[in-house]
Amino acid sequence: MAKGQTPPFRTVVDSRTQTVHTVRAGTADGGRVRLTAYDLLIGPWYVPLTFFYRGTLDGAALRDSLARTLLRYPPLAGRLERDADGGLSVLCNDAGVRFTEASSPDPMREYGHRLRAQPVIGDVVREVSPFGVVSRDTPLLKIRLTQMRGGGSVLGVLINHTLADGGSALALLESWSREHLGLPWEAPSHDRGALEALGRLSQDPATRDGRVFAGVGRMRHLATSLRPGLRRRATVTTRFEADELAAMKNEALGALTEPGAWVSTNDVLTAHLWRVMGELRGQADEAEEWLGLVAGARSGLGDALPSSYWGNCVTKSWTSLPAGELRGRSLGAVADEVRRSLRSNTEDKIRDEIAFLGSHRRRGVHRHVMSARGLDASEASLSVNNWSRFPLYRIDLGAGRPFWYEFPDLPAPTVHIAPTPEEDGGRDVYLCLSESHADLARTPRWQEKLHPHAVSGHAR
Repeated sequence: MAKGQTPPFRTVVDSRTQTVHTVRAGTADGGRVRLTAYDLLIGPWYVPLTFFYRGTLDGAALRDSLARTLLRYPPLAGRLERDADGGLSVLCNDAGVRFTEASSPDPMREYGHRLRAQPVIGDVVREVSPFGVVSRDTPLLKIRLTQMRGGGSVLGVLINHTLADGGSALALLESWSREHLGLPWEAPSHDRGALEALGRLSQDPATRDGRVFAGVGRMRHLATSLRPGLRRRATVTTRFEADELAAMKNEALGALTEPGAWVSTNDVLTAHLWRVMGELRGQADEAEEWLGLVAGARSGLGDALPSSYWGNCVTKSWTSLPAGELRGRSLGAVADEVRRSLRSNTEDKIRDEIAFLGSHRRRGVHRHVMSARGLDASEASLSVNNWSRFPLYRIDLGAGRPFWYEFPDLPAPTVHIAPTPEEDGGRDVYLCLSESHADLARTPRWQEKLHPHAVSGHAR
C-alpha cells in the first residue's frame, strides 16, 4: 500500500459494491489556515464537477498521485474548524481525502450537449450536503471514480466551496494531472493573509454606494436564501459553434460607434443570451431586467496578489436595462453594456470589497452578508458564470483527456458558459431556468432565436 493511504473499506449501495479509501499526504504540520471573507460567502457547500473519459482510469495510480499532490495542498486533506469570532479555519491535520471507487453495470454513453449526464450524476457523485462539515471529521475533497461496463471511467470531484472558487478548483485538477503524468507544476500559495492585507475602504462615494454585497438580518438572509429553491428549475444545454460566434461578434462590432470601442466574444454571447432570455420572459417594457456577471477579482488586483494564490477570489457586478430597451437595443450596444459592467471591477472596488467583507467577519456577522441583488432575486435576474477559459478538457489523468464535462443544475436562474470538448473556439452553454421557461427554450421557435447566426447543418 502506497504512502498516504489507509486500508480501504467496502460498502454495498443499491446492490453494487464500492470501495472507500482515505488518501493522505503522509505528513502534517497541524497549522491552521484562516479563511477569508470571500471564502465564507457561499458557505460549506460542495461543488460537483464530473468528467467522462473513454479510456479507463487506474484507481490505485490516481490515489498515489493524489497523495503526492496533497503535499502541496495541505488544506484539502484538513478539516474545517469554527473560530472564536464565528469565522472558519482549516486545520491542516492530514485527516485525508475520501476516494471512492465503484463499478457500474451500464456502458459509457456518448454524453454531450445533446445528451446531458445530469440524471446519472446522482449515482456517480454522492455526499454533497453542506451540513455536518464544520468541526466534524468530514473530508473537504471527495473523489468518486466509477468504472463503466466495457471500459471508460467517470470521475466525480467534490470540493468544498469554502476552500476554492472555480479557477482554484481547476488549478488543483491541473496540478493533479501534471503530477500524475510526471510533469513539473508550481506550488500554490495558501497565504490567505496576502488577500486580507489588500483590503482598503474606498473614498469614492459611488464605489461605496454600488457595493454588490450587503449585510442583512438573519431572518431576511434565510428567507432570501431559501426562495430560489421554492421553484422547480431545469437546465437546457446548447452549443454555439466558433463560426456562429464569429458572425455574432462581427455584427456587434459593426454597431459600435465610439472610437476604439471593443467587445469580446464572451461579451457578445452574454449580451445575446441576456436579450433572448429577456424576450422569453416577456416582461412589460418598463420592468427592469438584471444581469449579474461573476468575475475573478484577481485581474482587478493585478500584481498586488501573488499569481499562485489559491482560494476564493471572485466578485460580481450587476447591470440592468428596462425590458423594452433590452429588446430594442442592438447586439453591439448590449455587449457594450456587458463590457462596461465588467470594467467596473476596478482595484479600488475590489479592495473596498475585501475591507467591507472583512469587517463583517471580524464582527462575527459574516453569515448575514449576501449579494445586494439577491435581496430582490426574481425571475427577472440572470447570473452568468463564464468558465470558457478554464482547462476543463485538459485534465489528463492517464487515460487521455475527458470527452465531456458536466456542470450541476443550480437553484437560481443561471447561465454557465464552458469551452467545447475540442477547444475549437465554440462554447457550450447551460441555461438553468424555471421549468416553464426551459420548456419554451427547447422549442424550435426559441432555438432559432438562440441561434440566428447558426450555419446550416451545425448542431445546436
